[in-house]
Amino acid sequence: MDLDAVRQHLESTVMVDTVRISRPTGTPILDVVTGLVGPAPAVLVWEGPGAVLSAHGLGTVERLVGGKWLDDTSSWYGLVTPLAAPLAQRGDRVEVAAAASATAGTVGRVWQVLDPAEASTVEVARVTRLDEITTP
Repeated sequence: MDLDAVRQHLESTVMVDTVRISRPTGTPILDVVTGLVGPAPAVLVWEGPGAVLSAHGLGTVERLVGGKWLDDTSSWYGLVTPLAAPLAQRGDRVEVAAAASATAGTVGRVWQVLDPAEASTVEVARVTRLDEITTP
């Protein structure tokens, strides 16, 4: 299998959204007027091509590529980024800044990184397990 061809195929057909990874750097700030806790201060870690896929979506990509290139995920979502992207860390926040498809349904949703980005000797993409952050 030509891993460089698989990598290029994934980058051109799957990683078509713009994703943003940010890392909290402090404690969330309490708004004394509203009594609501705001977001924690954060730094931008990565903004570039990627995809947020459900567990079903990850399996679909696997079939499109024509081979098994990742293990089953226990998480419902996975972030797929190019090898040029930095390794995400547990607790990082992930957002889709711009979706290539108008029907993607991912813009405006936020996920938290569950585990550090997966790494191995042979890679074609960065895969990071996510959990959606939902508001009460």
